Amino acid sequence: MQRYYYKQNRLKQLRAFCNTARSESMSKAAEQMFLSQPSISLLIQALEKDLESKLFDRQGPKLNLTNQGKILLELSLPLVEGLEGLADAFHDRCNNTVTGSLNIAAGESTTLYLLPDIVDRFTRLYPQIQVKLQNVPGREGMSMVRRGDVDLAVGPITEIPDEIWYFPLVSYEPVLITPLDHPLAKQGKVSLKDIAPYSLILPPHTMSTRNYIDVVFQQHNFEYTVGMEAGGWEVIKKYVELDLGISLVTSICLTGKEKLARIPLTEYFPERSYGLILRKGKFISPATRKFIELLDSSALDNFNQGTFNTDLRSNKK
Repeated sequence: MQRYYYKQNRLKQLRAFCNTARSESMSKAAEQMFLSQPSISLLIQALEKDLESKLFDRQGPKLNLTNQGKILLELSLPLVEGLEGLADAFHDRCNNTVTGSLNIAAGESTTLYLLPDIVDRFTRLYPQIQVKLQNVPGREGMSMVRRGDVDLAVGPITEIPDEIWYFPLVSYEPVLITPLDHPLAKQGKVSLKDIAPYSLILPPHTMSTRNYIDVVFQQHNFEYTVGMEAGGWEVIKKYVELDLGISLVTSICLTGKEKLARIPLTEYFPERSYGLILRKGKFISPATRKFIELLDSSALDNFNQGTFNTDLRSNKK
């Protein structure tokens, strides 16, 4: 009996530790586990005592993992997630079905233009799986993956943290969009110098595309004028059609039905890769596994081997 209690308590300790590490807060971990904050603190203290290691450094209200804490999180998180998903996995295996939920983080362009057909196919194949789409900026999506708040993210990525695994699926070229009768549309090929005199309609700095534009223009010593900021690609396209300005977009947001001229800008801007973003070592639920298989059957093999996590040049068209 004592042995059983010990194992049960160790799982609770590890759950408290993992939830605290992911949220960087004992109070948030307490909410997730329906416990009091002192209870979480006692569980972690007991775990530190058993392992004879300090797991957290406190800096003000924020808790940071020590080196030992990072090692323990890497070892324990897949175990905790696997045990928490054991009931669903067991039920699915016994009944030869796939149920549960799939929680995806994605930015606006991914949610609007890349995912609809994929999600439609997925829900038709697996109607018993509830799909939850979190429409958030790329940085927030990355944070949600790292904390374990979502099963995966889909979208573009520029810098890949060590604990993140990335599998590129498709890439899109950057383009200049203008009204059909705009002077630049008649040139066919344009430079940053040609673009600079015109008023631009751009997304706010909270979107990664805007930061790309800033960097490229600065590198070439050109300034540009923002006539309007708009937070959505459909809004930007509409106002360019109305001849209120021109814009720089990624071709993922162009359907071919717009009344716009599109001019490639790959000479100045790199293609943007869109793909799967997961946390290394994460337990892959049956629902997540089916979604990844639908996107690319080789992705799971690469995830298990730890490849495709740093080389963005392997993008697939």
